[in-house]
Parts: sequence; structure tokens; C-alpha cells
Amino acid sequence: MFEYPKLLVDTGVIRSNAMKVTGLCAQKGVSLWGVTKGLSGCPEVAKAMLEGGCKGIADSRCANILRMKKAGVKGPFMLLRIPMLSELPFVAENIDVVLVSMTETVEALDALSQNAGKRSQVIVMVDMGDLREGIWPDEAEHMGECLKKCEAVDFLGVGSNFGCLSGVLPTEKNLSALVDVGKKLADAAGTDLAVVSGGATSSLYLLEEGRMPVGVNQLRVGEAILLGTDVTGKREIPYLDKNAVEIRAEVVEYRRKPTKPIGEIGADAFGKVPVFEDRGERLRVIVAMGRQDVMPEGLRPLLEGASIIGASSDHLTIDVEDTGKSFRPGDILAFAPDYGAMLAAATSGYVNVRIL
Repeated sequence: MFEYPKLLVDTGVIRSNAMKVTGLCAQKGVSLWGVTKGLSGCPEVAKAMLEGGCKGIADSRCANILRMKKAGVKGPFMLLRIPMLSELPFVAENIDVVLVSMTETVEALDALSQNAGKRSQVIVMVDMGDLREGIWPDEAEHMGECLKKCEAVDFLGVGSNFGCLSGVLPTEKNLSALVDVGKKLADAAGTDLAVVSGGATSSLYLLEEGRMPVGVNQLRVGEAILLGTDVTGKREIPYLDKNAVEIRAEVVEYRRKPTKPIGEIGADAFGKVPVFEDRGERLRVIVAMGRQDVMPEGLRPLLEGASIIGASSDHLTIDVEDTGKSFRPGDILAFAPDYGAMLAAATSGYVNVRIL
């Protein structure tokens, strides 16, 4: 019913990017799982990733995976976020590969999988320094012993996250250590080590430079395929297209106003005290899109000369003095999002998602 703000998604670009990344991975014996959480488990995006060569689809939310399955996406599916115990009945019935870090979760999943008459495959997450989820390396034997007792849970391998909480980057050193932990865990579990899942987009540079440690044979990639960027490495990936996702918003006001606010300054609606440089009067527009729709700090106006001044819940104010253009209500401005802005827009119930 309401057209704007609008999130445009070009699945042709996503398919092409997936083909390029899977091609790079295949050269090094690495399988690629496409991560769809950045666009809220959009079924069309998942299908494009699979058509581009991804082995399976990974998402952090059971609701997203259910949405994709109902839309006919075949999978297989990996649950990226370590599961809540309350999710495990769904997980046992519907998820092919589960990331785990707690023995209690493994034991509960084993019992539910037995009741469901199904087998569940798990990847044990290992904390290699980013301090998010994962066992410590010295817990490998304990986790292996737990897995060895399971009757319906199969140990598939180990994995780790990088750059998600503390900014720790994947390196030859910490990924080699992950392989070693995987071998110890497999020995304790009395089985083979089939998978070492060596991270996400941030690990691609090691493949590009031929420095991925032997033994790492899986990556879980979303950002590179969706945006052609690597935010943790602060780079645009040169061989990937950057134009798969665009956000558009409608102008509701245009007016020349001072650049320095008038009156006593306090905190804004989000508790921050803004600081403004006095640049005299300049032309600015307001579009009907704010923090309930998107993360403004992650937007880049596609109109040359435009720059974002700030945002409230429902309004985004943009300096357009240097664009050399005139504006009127109803005009549309386009923005390139980074990963955080894309994630917020895809999650917001106020943003209209259009698949191209």
C-alpha cells in the first residue's frame, strides 16, 4: 500500500556475486554457504545464492528459515545463531546443520532428535578470541566426550566467528589453531573432522592471497555476496558488484536553513548531544525515513554532492546545497547501504522490499 521507503534488491547481481565467490572458494577446496540474514531470510535472495553455487543457506533466525522453507527454498539450511533451548523442537525437525557451544544444548538436541526420528548435524563453535560464542580450545575434549555419547546428533566439525563482537580478524595463526582444536575434538568424539568453518566475508582475503590454512574447508558468507564489501576489512571487494541493494526515500520538505541550531542545545531524542559546524544557510531536504526504518550512519547518498546531516525516528535530513539541483515534495533520493543499514531496513516493518 505504501511505496516508500523502499528497499530494492537485485537478485541477478546477488546470483552473479555468489558465482564469483563460490568460484574462488572452489579453487581452494572450500564450500560456501550463503548467509541470508542481512535481508531477513528473503526467499528470492536464498534462491539466487543457491543458483550461484552456494552449497546451502545459513541464517540466524528460525523464523527466517521457516519463511524460506514455506516459499519452496530447498536448502539445506544451517542455523547460524547458537539455538535457544526453546527453539530446539523446531531445530530438530527443520534444520540440517546447527551451530552449538554448550553441552546442555547438545544433550537436549540429541533427545529431541531421537524423538523426531531424525539425525542432527552440529558444528561446534570455538572462541578464537573475538569473545562471542564458542567453547574455549581447552574444552574440546569435554565437548567431544559429550558428542560421543549422542545417539542422534552427529559431529560435523568446528567453526568460529571473527569480527562480530570484538573486531578480531581471521588470520593464518588463529585459523590454523582452529583446525588443531577440530582435530582434538574429533579424536575425543571418536569420529572424523569433516568441516572446519573458517568464518565469513572477513576470511575471503586469505583465500584471495593464497594464505588460507590447510584444513579450512567452509565459509559462511553474506555481506560479500549482497554488497560486495568487507566491513571488517574496511574494503570494497574489487571483483564483486556493489549494486545489489539500494534504499530509496521520498522528499517531504525542502528549504534553506541555518547549519547551526538556534537555542540552547541538549540531548536529541536518542540521548546524544549533536555538534554542528556553522556553515551559514544551506539548502536541505527531509525524506520520510528515519531510525525506525534504517541505520542512518550506514547510508551513502547516491546523488553526488549530497550529505546526511542527521536523523530522528521518522525523518532524515540531507544537505543538498552542492548538488546543483532543485527539489520538490515527492522527489526520490537513493542511498547505498552498508551491512548494518541494509539489515535494519530489511527488518523494519515500515520499509517496502522490492525484488528485481
